[in-house]
Amino acid sequence: MIDAFFASWPLFHNTYLSGWLIGIVLSLLGVLIVARDQIFIGAAVSQASLLGIAIAILLGSWITLDEQHWVRSDVFHATVGGAFSVVAALVTARGSPTAGRESHEAVTGWIFLLSVSSSILLMSHSPHGLEEVHRLLSSTLIGATQAEVWIFACMTAVTTVALWYYHRPALLIVMDREMAQAVGLRVGWWDTLFALWLGTVVGFSIHVAGVIYTFASLVLPALIAKNLSREVRSMFFLSPLVALISGIFSFMLANYYDYPPGQMATAVLCFVLAVAWFVHFLRATRLPS
Repeated sequence: MIDAFFASWPLFHNTYLSGWLIGIVLSLLGVLIVARDQIFIGAAVSQASLLGIAIAILLGSWITLDEQHWVRSDVFHATVGGAFSVVAALVTARGSPTAGRESHEAVTGWIFLLSVSSSILLMSHSPHGLEEVHRLLSSTLIGATQAEVWIFACMTAVTTVALWYYHRPALLIVMDREMAQAVGLRVGWWDTLFALWLGTVVGFSIHVAGVIYTFASLVLPALIAKNLSREVRSMFFLSPLVALISGIFSFMLANYYDYPPGQMATAVLCFVLAVAWFVHFLRATRLPS
C-alpha cells in the first residue's frame, strides 16, 4: 500500500497536499465552532458556497460573448462561492444579546435549506451545471492544481500564526463571552473577523474538495479532539494532528483500493469519532479506584 502510494505521488501530489492542507486549516477553525457548540454553521456555510457556485455557473451560461469567458472560469466560480460563504458566515455570526439560541439555529437552518434547495433548482435545466453541483456534493479532490496548494498553504500559515498570537482572547470569547466583554474585548468585532475568514476558507475549500470533505474536515477532527482532550487549549494541537494523520492514512487507502479520497477520509474520521465517543464514555463512567 505504501509503495503504491509513493508511486502515485508524481501524478496526484497536488491532490494529496491540497487535501491535507484543507484538513489542517479547517480543523483549526473547527475547534472554535465545536467549542461554541455551533456545528451546524459549518453545514450552512458550505451549502451557501455551493449556491454561489451554482449562480456563477448560471451567469456563465447566460453570457455568450467571447470576451466574457472569464465568467465561466473556475476562478470566478470559486470567488462567487467564497463570497456567498462569507455572507452566510456573517449572517450566522450576528446575534443580539436578547436573541435566544433557538432563533440563532433557526437562521442557520434557513440558510442551509435555502442554499441546498436553490442550488439544485437553479441547475435543474442545465446539464453541465447540474453535473458540477453533483460533483461538489459528492466531494472530489482529484484535479487540484499547484496554485491551489499554495493558496491553502498560505491559509494554513495565516490561521496558525493568528491562533498562536491570539489564542487567549479567542479562548476567552469561546468559553465565557460575558467575561470577554467585561475585560474590554470587542466580541462582535472578533465574531465578524472569524466569520469572514471562515467563509473565505470554506468557500475555496468547497470548490477544490467538495461539500462532504470540507464539512467533515471542519467538524470531525475538532469533535474527536474534544472527546479525547480535557481542555479547549489542547484541542488546537490535537485537532490538526488528527486531520493530518487520518488524511495520510485515508489517501493511502483510497489510492490502493481505488476509492474517492474525500469520502474515504470522511469515513475514516467518522470511525475515529465513534472510537473517541467510546473512550469518552469509558472515561466518564469509570469508577474511582
